[in-house]
Amino acid sequence: MNTYSILIFLSLVVVFSYIFDLIAKKTKIPSVLLLFGTGLALQYILKYFGVNPFNLSNILPVVGTVGLILIVLEGALELKFEKDKIKMIQKTFGSAFFILIITSLLITFLFRYVTHLPFQICLVNAIPLGIISSAIAIPSAADLSKDKREFVIYDSSFSDILGIMFFNFAIQNETYGISAYVDLGKDTIITLVIAVVISVVFLFLMKRITHHIKFFLILSLLILVYAIGKFYHLSALIVVLFLGLFLNNAEIIPISKFKQLFLYEKLKADLNQFLLLTAESAFIIRTFFFLMFGYTMNIYSLLNLSVLMNGLIALIVIYLVRGLYLKYVTRADLVPALFIAPRGLISILLFFSIPDSMKLTETSDGLLLFVILTTSVIMTYGLVSSKKKKTETAEAAPAPTPSIVEGSEGEQ
Repeated sequence: MNTYSILIFLSLVVVFSYIFDLIAKKTKIPSVLLLFGTGLALQYILKYFGVNPFNLSNILPVVGTVGLILIVLEGALELKFEKDKIKMIQKTFGSAFFILIITSLLITFLFRYVTHLPFQICLVNAIPLGIISSAIAIPSAADLSKDKREFVIYDSSFSDILGIMFFNFAIQNETYGISAYVDLGKDTIITLVIAVVISVVFLFLMKRITHHIKFFLILSLLILVYAIGKFYHLSALIVVLFLGLFLNNAEIIPISKFKQLFLYEKLKADLNQFLLLTAESAFIIRTFFFLMFGYTMNIYSLLNLSVLMNGLIALIVIYLVRGLYLKYVTRADLVPALFIAPRGLISILLFFSIPDSMKLTETSDGLLLFVILTTSVIMTYGLVSSKKKKTETAEAAPAPTPSIVEGSEGEQ
């Protein structure tokens, strides 16, 4: 392929992704499913024309990690911290934490029963299946009501962060004694301190940088901090979430000295511009990640009976635990909250990072693919049901009674 052919292809990918987003808003089918299908079709088209397959195994985790950073940052930049939202934050944190732990442990016992391998290996392979993908959940919740959308943003973001922390904890510890939990607490405190320092520094940079290009610099620095944090096995996604929340809520910090040093007149306009840049960058990265993921997948792995059986049991666990917790503990509206539990980008990234010595043959690409596809289809059903329920409620509402003024004007 020459330069112009590649440019045509890349441009068409973005155009089709935009069209898929429009289709997703109308049909509630996640655009990532359409991108995945496009990547899968591309795989067979290239094979048909005798083009050698491209090795994307090294590129895919890099693109996915950048996409995850951008998507979580985009969601955090849209959230306003208000006193009446403390309850929601507590609920979503508890929901994300307990559902993740219980789901992962139950799937672990399933793997133990099937494979008879050590608990640690089964747990490391189970955790990615217990994490909600904010990369799919947040864009899919765009048309929900404000409260339900915020629930999805907090719930899926907390699930990503806690899932990464749980995964790192599981992969680093063969036993789970007191020292393991002390190290986890220490790492969490260090990460939170880094998050505070980085957020203050970035806000200072936003105020001081007068060059017309500054937001890509900030994004680059954020990715640098994230990469360094991951290098030291810290849950660096906390830094990303904290930064977004901090920037969007800096004005409510009740410290006069802080306001004098860091707040400035154009902050709101800059944040709007930063959010727009982050959202559009996330759109591009997400587009190419799921296209490449579809291109690398073997669809025939879904025909494996053990993949289907284990996948169905994993799905039952995922939705049974989520449904019971949301109904009896969180007491959230089950439609669509129960159904918005897709697995996706973060599950893929964690599966790729499992050492070869700890991978299970039963948890092959087929099982991951099956869970991702089915949870996305179930989410589509939930979003369509929610829209239908909302329409029926609106139609059932009594029509407003004409006012006396309107009636007298009609008679005249």
